[in-house]
Amino acid sequence: MDRLGDRIAERLLDLKPADGSPWCRVAFDGAPAARPDDLAERVAEALRPLGRPSLVVGAAGFLRPASVRLEHGRQDADSYYDGWYDTGALWREVFGPLEQGGDGRVLPDLWDPVTDRATRSAYVSLPPGGILLLHGPFLLRHWFPLDLSVHLLLTSGALRRRTPESERWTLPAFARYEQEADPAGTADLLVRADDPRHPAWNG
Repeated sequence: MDRLGDRIAERLLDLKPADGSPWCRVAFDGAPAARPDDLAERVAEALRPLGRPSLVVGAAGFLRPASVRLEHGRQDADSYYDGWYDTGALWREVFGPLEQGGDGRVLPDLWDPVTDRATRSAYVSLPPGGILLLHGPFLLRHWFPLDLSVHLLLTSGALRRRTPESERWTLPAFARYEQEADPAGTADLLVRADDPRHPAWNG
């Protein structure tokens, strides 16, 4: 994963915002079992000595309150797919400030699912030329204004093996995502992550 992170970071050095804003926006899309968070963090580490500032944001920090997420039960795959993540808050607090004319002040997280309360985190200023590194599941179905998308692909067998038994009720949601959004076909970069020690990518 370290080598892959280094290579993606090198690619990001030449990335330009499509809308002319001062900031690039990159998504690391994948099921939790594929560990898109690890790859995003590794890319951020690799960018640091290259002089390119970045900010890692996890979609899991923008979950809706439990009263909304669990309205149809604790193990409803359709609710997980359609209603767990507050995409409106991601648009407002993460992507909005990074649009052309924005101020670059991003809220890194909004909701703590453990305490089921607002995190009250402070805003973080991403300097011009910086890169947003957003990670999480189902990111390529919301039309976020991304300058580069990376999808971490697991075969169905690997996804099942690497998903804890207590979370396997979520598997139908990822099958639905593949069918409806075709993330492997639409992402700019595809990482085959069945073997976390030897990920392969199409870059």
